[in-house]
Amino acid sequence: MRVFSFAPAAGRQVDRFGSDFVLSPLTDPRGRARVACFHLAAGGSVGEHEAVTGQLFCVLSGDGWVSGAAGARLPIGPLEAAYWEAGETHAAGTETGLVAVVLEGDEFTVAAAEVPAGR
Repeated sequence: MRVFSFAPAAGRQVDRFGSDFVLSPLTDPRGRARVACFHLAAGGSVGEHEAVTGQLFCVLSGDGWVSGAAGARLPIGPLEAAYWEAGETHAAGTETGLVAVVLEGDEFTVAAAEVPAGR
């Protein structure tokens, strides 16, 4: 067995698209599916951009917001996930801090229970 760290110290600062977060890769970014941990400090964000592949943004801790093509910000919290299809414009952010694991790739299907609209 091998043990790995995806703590902020193991990552790199991202500022592309006006973003402000630390990305700690969990898999090789050249693979068919990619997994990384996003560490957003208070006030941090993932700037609006177009998804290159399907992306599943899985919140582990903290609270924040996510937006899709319509631009409306929806709240998101621990043990909730947002999915964006390839080509969809999207963003995410937090006022208080947030940690999320993000899966990217074309060959997975989301099987989690969907949160009802309007909660």
